[in-house]
Amino acid sequence: MAEQERRPRRTGSARYGRYAGGPDPLAPPVDLGEALADIADDVMAGYSPEQALREHLRRGGRDGQGLDRLAGAVRRRREDLMSRHRLGATLAQARELLDRAVLAERGQLARDTTMDPTDRTLREMQIADLPRSTPAAVMQLSDYDWASAEGRALYQQIQELLGQDLLDARFQGMKQMLENATDADRAEIEEMLADLTALLEMHARDEDGPEDFWAFMAKHGQHVPEQPEDVEELIEILAARSSAAQRMLRGMSAEQRAELMALSQQAFGSPALMDQLARMDAALEQLRPDLDWDGGEDVDLDGLTGQGPLGDLAELDALAAQLGQDYPGASLGDLDLDALARQLGPEAAADAATLTRLERALRDSELLPRGSDGDLRLSPVAMRRLGASLLQDAATRLASRSGRRDARLAGAGGEPSGASRDWAFGDTEPWDVTATMTRAITRTAAEGGDPASALRLRIEDVQVQETEARTRSAVALLVDTSFSMVLEDRWTPMKRTALALHHLLSTRFRGDELEVIGFGQYAQRLDIAELTALPPRHEQGTNLQHALMLAHRFLRRNPDRQGVVLVVTDGEPTAHLLPGGQAFFDWPSDPRTIALTVAELDKVAALGARTTFFRLGEDPDLARFLDSLARRVDGRVVAPEADDLGAAVVGEYLRRRPRGRGAA
Repeated sequence: MAEQERRPRRTGSARYGRYAGGPDPLAPPVDLGEALADIADDVMAGYSPEQALREHLRRGGRDGQGLDRLAGAVRRRREDLMSRHRLGATLAQARELLDRAVLAERGQLARDTTMDPTDRTLREMQIADLPRSTPAAVMQLSDYDWASAEGRALYQQIQELLGQDLLDARFQGMKQMLENATDADRAEIEEMLADLTALLEMHARDEDGPEDFWAFMAKHGQHVPEQPEDVEELIEILAARSSAAQRMLRGMSAEQRAELMALSQQAFGSPALMDQLARMDAALEQLRPDLDWDGGEDVDLDGLTGQGPLGDLAELDALAAQLGQDYPGASLGDLDLDALARQLGPEAAADAATLTRLERALRDSELLPRGSDGDLRLSPVAMRRLGASLLQDAATRLASRSGRRDARLAGAGGEPSGASRDWAFGDTEPWDVTATMTRAITRTAAEGGDPASALRLRIEDVQVQETEARTRSAVALLVDTSFSMVLEDRWTPMKRTALALHHLLSTRFRGDELEVIGFGQYAQRLDIAELTALPPRHEQGTNLQHALMLAHRFLRRNPDRQGVVLVVTDGEPTAHLLPGGQAFFDWPSDPRTIALTVAELDKVAALGARTTFFRLGEDPDLARFLDSLARRVDGRVVAPEADDLGAAVVGEYLRRRPRGRGAA
């Protein structure tokens, strides 16, 4: 009774496996944010969105393997299989025989004029569509009706070669193990089998407990290298081995099977021990009847129908092709997750399933739509999400510098005056909560209601804080797009910076105008999507003069806004525009280039623009040049690291942006 109270009896058993009724409803959600950031980084580095998606799937995310690691595991598994079964030379010989067989068959099909044309066409198609994998090709031809006697004979040689080689490799290992058994080995194995059989039979009767399992493992755990955590896991391991052994026995020829049984009796010298093995197999089959214990037609190893090392090799070759994704129309939906679980384990299959769901979610979402040309592109929604993420990163870096969040990121529309007014459609000012509640209470009381129990806000109750308009800005962001930015790994940080600043202005400071100007050999205005997708260009020239000319035009188009000019560069000006519009280049910098650049800067300064230069790199000549430009226009020079560029530019924009009151 005490034993029953200590351990409740089980009334039944249940087994859990991978959900097979469609998409797993309990699967964790895929991280689209991480994937989008990774894809966007590659797009900004010069990849197309399609290529960037492929690269992300190959690398994988923080919490799972990518296609490359899975493919590497498949390759190592194949190499191990080839090594353990000494199949390298055998498969090479089989490939040579297969090529000869196929060549003979093609010749026979071409010469045979009596064959039905439809039959000939079908045979030719079957021969032409053979897999590149030798094991898979051999298995696919197992039921082929050879028209060529030579081809049939060569294929039979392949069957004999592979079948005998695989059986001998398995059989020889058994022989060595049994022949080398000592008396101590026999006694230890006999005791282990007796204890194991007793444990299995107790479990089948629901009479065992965790202490029985751990007692067995403490005594015989060296025989179970997988080190299971409970009796169910132990049964899973042993049943898989036992059912495989039963299938292999049935796949042997009668002579081989008889030889093995005789050798077993001779090596162990105990019919009782053989009976113990049979009892253990019977107990495992009772506990795991769902396994394939007899194999049916699929275990005929002499016929090479898909079991054993040859079937594993064919399956691994197919997985390698699926993971490579280098064939037309490839998608992760092609992955055979069951085969992956068999070959690499359930964790690998789970990682592949996550990648499949991620690819489907990205392609089906509004983040990576297809354009009119059929190619993937980053959607405006994706750009906003990415911009928000980059701005958050910049804000975090700013906060880490000062120890507090910069409140200017909130982007208030003006300075509070202390008064309140009625809300009007389109107002973005914050509510005056006290004034709003006071008006609602007064109105409710005047209407004869009880404000304590029936207070309801109406639109006419809402009061907003009255503000005096803040001066708006016209921001020109000039970014160096010369090839040195690519060579020094500054290309992507530059784009991330522009995207973060664009998101800040478009969401928090909507009254400000932003113009992004890229300058290499020439300068050009770029919208944020164009800049994000801009590929690296191997062109000579840093044409800051042309960029300042475009910035000057932008500021003149916005005379009612305070001008802010932010210049990001890693080199001195080496190009300028000639009167005909062509670009002149020279290195080191030509004096005329310097003079024309300074003249354009003076024009920008004459409009009252506040200018900041962001110097990337440690070039002393560039440092001296930018310092002199900044002194000339009462500007500033900031020298951030590339990874800190976004925070530096956002922080400088907030610092340079006018904070005083002025006309709206």
